[in-house]
Amino acid sequence: MRFDIVTVFPGMLEAVLREGVLGRAIERDVLQVGLHDLRAYSADSYRTVDDVPYGGGPGMVLKPEPFFRAVAAIRQRHGEPDAVVLLSPKGRVFRHEEAARLSRLRHVTLLCGRYEGVDERVREQVATDELSIGDYVLSGGELPAAVVVDAVARLVPGVVGDAQSVVEDSFVRGILDHPHYTRPAEVETHGVPHVLLSGHHAEIRHWRKREAVKRTLERRPDLLEHAALDDEERAILRELMDEVEGQ
Repeated sequence: MRFDIVTVFPGMLEAVLREGVLGRAIERDVLQVGLHDLRAYSADSYRTVDDVPYGGGPGMVLKPEPFFRAVAAIRQRHGEPDAVVLLSPKGRVFRHEEAARLSRLRHVTLLCGRYEGVDERVREQVATDELSIGDYVLSGGELPAAVVVDAVARLVPGVVGDAQSVVEDSFVRGILDHPHYTRPAEVETHGVPHVLLSGHHAEIRHWRKREAVKRTLERRPDLLEHAALDDEERAILRELMDEVEGQ
């Protein structure tokens, strides 16, 4: 899979792409990521990419032409992207389902906004999607782009070494993950749940399912409406809800 990221600050993303799962996937050529400095597509010697907003108001707006040129150059070098995503607080919220959809594509281009925003003609003429990573404002689209690349790349076969860990991640089935523990078994009088030390695999599996459903019910009950629960998990959910009603 290939990502191309258009940004005013490519250096913000270079470190992220060198480390961890993403860095290893790029080294093995399972994942390709191109960083494109928006200023390289400016039309003047000052490398100008922003201007004052029509109608007045604070701040600066990113100009449309540098984005048009950047995407045209990407098309010429790497072919037509399957999706051109504008990272913006105005977009629909990025969720696991969106990550799964993008992971099935061959080539995704990400456009990073900055300052007061991006000229609307970029969204109208170039972007196929507009995504936000949450209901808050960041200084630019670079951090959201890193989030999208990481979340999508994890779902691409071969990127994560242990494929089972991806299957068992939170949100893949629509519920939160169970608690995790490692050695030592006790630290400052705080111990590990006994069942995890028992060696009884069926009991451990049931405990993990119960804790995952319980945590989701307590913290994100909205997820349960569409969660892909199995029969055992549905029975656990009914039991937990009966306990709540009985209190």
